[in-house]
Amino acid sequence: MAALARTTVVIGIGNEFRRDDGVGWAAVALLGVRAGRRALPAGTALVRSDGDPGRLIELWENTALAVVVDACFPSSVRPGRTHRWSGGAEDGPLRPAGPARHSTHGLGLAEALHLGDSLGRGPGRLVVYAVEGADRSLGTGLTPAVARAVPLLVRRVEEDVVRYGGAAAPGRRSRAGGYAPRGASAGGP
Repeated sequence: MAALARTTVVIGIGNEFRRDDGVGWAAVALLGVRAGRRALPAGTALVRSDGDPGRLIELWENTALAVVVDACFPSSVRPGRTHRWSGGAEDGPLRPAGPARHSTHGLGLAEALHLGDSLGRGPGRLVVYAVEGADRSLGTGLTPAVARAVPLLVRRVEEDVVRYGGAAAPGRRSRAGGYAPRGASAGGP
């Protein structure tokens, strides 16, 4: 395995010109501001992405931890509600959204993860935060409920980066569909 240029990457997926779809970018921006006051572990990169599967794979390849933040738009929405998926036994595998997509991207995160896994280019551990959005129309700025969710979301991401990131060894993909550090079971931390 190639040497790690970075051990952790936080990827904000979205489009700042589609209102709440910009929540991933907003979270990464706030993380950058907060990191100026309270440093993240060495080797942590903060990046924005449009969600293209090839670019996502390139961003998380050879990292011990990838934290992805994206908006979702379920049919029964509670704007600002945040869902966390970490691949543990309680989460189940990350599955494609299917025909009634809850994402604004042509191919979603689940498809990128499955493609990366089949190519042997997935992250060691993956944590996904999906924030329910109310508005994905053209325009800038998050709706008030989604904007209020960002500071707590950023604190949760920081906790994951500190807990699982840093100089951790690259993980391995578990057979259960989740991610586990070397020597741990899929249901472990």
